[in-house]
Formats: sequence, structure tokens, C-alpha cells
Amino acid sequence: MTSRRVTALRIRTPARSRLDPDMRRYFEICEDKIGHVPNVLLAYSAHGPKLRNMANFYNELMLGESPLSKLEREMIAVVVSSANHCYYCLVAHGAAVRCMSMDPALGELLASNYRAATLSRRHRAMLDFAHRLTVNPDEVGEEDRRRLRRAGFGEEAIWDIAEVAAFFNFTNRLATATDMMPNDCYHAQCRG
Repeated sequence: MTSRRVTALRIRTPARSRLDPDMRRYFEICEDKIGHVPNVLLAYSAHGPKLRNMANFYNELMLGESPLSKLEREMIAVVVSSANHCYYCLVAHGAAVRCMSMDPALGELLASNYRAATLSRRHRAMLDFAHRLTVNPDEVGEEDRRRLRRAGFGEEAIWDIAEVAAFFNFTNRLATATDMMPNDCYHAQCRG
């Protein structure tokens, strides 16, 4: 299999022509919708069926039906990535928070110290839970879930908060382990 080196990745990825037709089409959709193929997908392209699994799971988790808004899911991604010091996800999902919230400072606040951000009671509870699940998972218990319920989250939303936090704990470690760099375009997106 012929490989090419992608500048922002520290790993070799196959030529796009080597991908399954549905994944080539998926990359074209990414380029049409967001103007580029995220480097995480390029990295996964070196791992056959895992690319499809990753794309399907991410799309369902972050873009599918949920009691959480897409912005709330992105906010969780940034807070978890901040706790894990994951440069790739901080840059990529910080840009998503800036764009979705129309607030250029919010993504930066969540990345630096979400506790410094002016947040609703609901968002504070959600992010406190995601942060605790990231840094002290063995201490998460029923009282943490009660706080979420008091902030207005139902059982499905609590599951989704935990699932998004868990997913980004996984991807943060993978991005860090492979020294994955974010696409350059994320740095300037929605800065005002």
C-alpha cells in the first residue's frame, strides 16, 4: 500500500484512492460542508474499518439526536480536552464552540478554565460533571447525578453527557499518543 505523509500528522496515511468508496465520498462531504477533512479522519484512514466505525460513532454522538444541543456537546469536548491537555481537540472543538455560540471568548474560557466562564446553572452542572468524570472518575457517584437532575437533565441527557466525556477521554489520549496536530484552519475560525 502506497502511503503519503500529511504535514499535520506524524503518521503515514494511505492515498485517498486506496480508501473504500463510501469513505472517499465521506471525505468529499467533509470538504463540501466544512472545507477540509479533519486530520483525525486522515489519521484513522490508515486503519481500515476503524475509520468507518469512528466516523459513524462520532456523527451519531456529536450530530445525532440528543437532549443535549450540539453546542453543549462541543462544550463538553473542550472541557474534557482541557483537563487532558489535548492540543488537537482543544483547537478543533474550541473553534466549534466559538462558531456555534457566536462568542469568540467562550471557547477560550472553556479551554483555559471553564470555571471562569459565565455559565448557566445547567451548563455549570454539565461541565462540572464532565470534568469530574475526566479527572476523578472513581469519585463520580449518585450525588453527581442528582446535581445534574436538579439542573434539569433527565436520564438520557446524563447518559449523553457521560458518553461525550468518555469519547473525548478516549480520543484525547489517541491524539496525544500520535502527536496529532489540528488542521490550521481551526485557529482562525469565528474569532470575531
